[in-house]
Amino acid sequence: MIAPEKISQILQRFAFLEARLNEGASPDELADLSREYAEIRPVAEQAGSYRDLLTGIEEAEALTADPEMRALAEEELAELKASLPEAEQALQLALLPKDAADDRPAIIEIRPGTGGDEAALFAGDLKRLYQRLAERRGWGFTVIEESETELGGYKEVVANISGKGVFAQLKFESGVHRVQRVPTTESGGRIHTSAATVAVLPEAEEVDIDIPTADIRIDTMRASGAGGQHVNTTDSAVRITHIPTGLVVTSSEKSQHQNRAIAMQVLRARLFDLERQKVAEDRAAERKGQVGSGDRSERIRTYNFPQGRMTDHRINLTLYKLDQIMQGDLDEVLDALIAADQADRLAELDP
Repeated sequence: MIAPEKISQILQRFAFLEARLNEGASPDELADLSREYAEIRPVAEQAGSYRDLLTGIEEAEALTADPEMRALAEEELAELKASLPEAEQALQLALLPKDAADDRPAIIEIRPGTGGDEAALFAGDLKRLYQRLAERRGWGFTVIEESETELGGYKEVVANISGKGVFAQLKFESGVHRVQRVPTTESGGRIHTSAATVAVLPEAEEVDIDIPTADIRIDTMRASGAGGQHVNTTDSAVRITHIPTGLVVTSSEKSQHQNRAIAMQVLRARLFDLERQKVAEDRAAERKGQVGSGDRSERIRTYNFPQGRMTDHRINLTLYKLDQIMQGDLDEVLDALIAADQADRLAELDP
């Protein structure tokens, strides 16, 4: 059972924030108060419901002493007690520490792994999967950088997926995605296994990551164009090298100014992700094999086309609806991953 003192603290803090906002906070306070109010509100709502349920149980128990009310009170008491575990779990979930990056947009990077041309084609399939998912969810999907192969696959895809809570939904997609199918280039009908890697990074803002000018080198290159009369266009592609880490980011849109902004956006996201991973690795209590470890080398999922089957190895989830999944219907998988992560974190709270 959650301590009554904890519930009182939450509700008192929520009442204080509500009062300060209603009475008119100063401009300096307003942003911080509004942010905290938005964060604590869902927790306070669950805490209030849980407290009301406990109060109802106490009142019903008291009424059982009255012979005339006993039957009704016992019936109500049974109903209230039956709903207590669900209410307690809902409050515990609300109390779980929140990843500060959960509400942010995301940068997704897809690259072929083992498997040559087939891996590059599968990287393209994954790009379309996430693009269709974004369309279904009403998110924006903007390609930042991509490099196609002659067969229509991709050597690299970097895209921004915009919308509220995108990173919270997609952060468990990082890792190695394996595909088993008969490649179009295979005349003998043999099933091949290949792979592509996915990295999902929370979009970082300038206030999150300070990148001194001395730490970067910016090179301009001639972007590949249509040839002919366009061959003499000005250099516009931008490559930024972060000297301390060796990270290299490129962008090759038409505008050099736009390319600098895009490349810096991706560089900030990668550096922000490096910092987050370092913090996670330094935690003494970090779980082994957790769903959200973000290990880029971890094989997380297999897409078996001959059997129409997708298996997520972290949570032992197998679905025979691969066609729908490749069309962006990933809701069941994402929900199961989030639920598994919540269950693991709840288990850590138990003494």
